[in-house]
Amino acid sequence: MHKRAAFAVLTTVAGLAGFAMPGAYADETVGDIQITGVAVNGGKSTVVDTADKTITVSVTATDPSGIWDADFYLWRGPDGTDPYDNADSYIVPNEDTTPADCVASNSTTSTCSKTFTFEPDWWLTNVDAGTWKVGVQVSANDDSRAERWVYTTTRIQRHSKLTANASPEPIAKGKTLTITGKLTRANWDTLDYRGYASQPAKLQFRKAGTTTYTTIKTTNTSSTGNLTTTATASEDGYWRWNFAGTSTTPAVNAAGDFVDVQ
Repeated sequence: MHKRAAFAVLTTVAGLAGFAMPGAYADETVGDIQITGVAVNGGKSTVVDTADKTITVSVTATDPSGIWDADFYLWRGPDGTDPYDNADSYIVPNEDTTPADCVASNSTTSTCSKTFTFEPDWWLTNVDAGTWKVGVQVSANDDSRAERWVYTTTRIQRHSKLTANASPEPIAKGKTLTITGKLTRANWDTLDYRGYASQPAKLQFRKAGTTTYTTIKTTNTSSTGNLTTTATASEDGYWRWNFAGTSTTPAVNAAGDFVDVQ
């Protein structure tokens, strides 16, 4: 049995340790401080397999007195919800109680970072996959401060895999090929991969000597994530499946399977 910790994803929170602003329950700016950008995992979705995944969240801010510290939180809840008291779920950084790592680009502007670690074997569960809101707080050396409840959003996704096999090989021109495959994704509850059911996948073909795949047809996965269809063999080339992805699962292409047509 794998442990699940309540300290990482919380349903109610009174404030952020180390950077709490009692009574501050709305977007707020005090002083001349400005937040100019927030980056989560370099602007990419966070894709987690069955092992721990650590990402960096950073904020760039400017103030005449210079930037002192920053903090972050990921949360879920309806628009207009107070993330401290009414968030459906809440995630804080690894260094929640310590200052951020702030690097100054000049006397007024700094980029401050903290890390988040997603642990499938500890607290991360399948229901955590999807879109999260990103809150940020920044303070300056003269006590100016700014908070944005939803500066941006980010996705936490379950890693996906896709296979393809075309047979028979070789095959006579004009005969029928059978192309199979399977779409699976990380199951954070069981720490393995399970089939992703009822998902559309495109069957694609690339002629030998070319670089572009063409979609032939679309087929849905079975209840176990399996794919199967047929196509007419007309020329040498590569067959693969393509999955466009969902909010909880990233897009993935199977490796092309070469078929010699004789």
